[in-house]
Amino acid sequence: MGKLILLRHGQSTWNLENKFTGWIDVPLTEQGEQEARRAGEHLKGVRIDKAYTSVLSRAIETLRIALEAAGQPEVPTEYDQAINERMYGDLQGLDKAETAKKFGDEQVKLWRRSYDIAPPNGESLKDTAARALPYFRAHILPDVKAGKTVLVSAHGNSLRAIVMELDNLTREQVLELNIPNGIPIIYDIDSAGRVLSKEQLD
Repeated sequence: MGKLILLRHGQSTWNLENKFTGWIDVPLTEQGEQEARRAGEHLKGVRIDKAYTSVLSRAIETLRIALEAAGQPEVPTEYDQAINERMYGDLQGLDKAETAKKFGDEQVKLWRRSYDIAPPNGESLKDTAARALPYFRAHILPDVKAGKTVLVSAHGNSLRAIVMELDNLTREQVLELNIPNGIPIIYDIDSAGRVLSKEQLD
């Protein structure tokens, strides 16, 4: 049996400022660093064999701080943009409240919360899943099925895509799913890839 630990990065500066971030590389806030540290402290005593992260610094830094706090700073790590945050296109860098005033609440809600409607020049959740899930199936899941404990530090939407698959969520159900910042979600998974249990360490 292997373990899969999913960890959304700690609060970023643009989370704090309520901006659409997407692929823009912004740092963690002090609170975000504390969230990463607390996540790592939750994982003390869990031997982590391998880690995966996006190529965005907020996920990389969350992973670094969490591994240090867990007492395991030298874990082999793979970096890939396949598990980057959803790309928000023309909305990136815009204040969410101002965007709602400009385009209307309903339109912005559609862009943010629908499964397959993308913002202008950006990705829908379906598009994000189309790159994150093949990577998850080809790289991350085989390690877990082989009995390893794997930590994935990524983003709200790339992790939503992975949880959608693991929990067999419908398109409607995944729209209500929120992945909290800095809270490890742990799955026990057998050698056939079946989920045996799920726990959130908050």
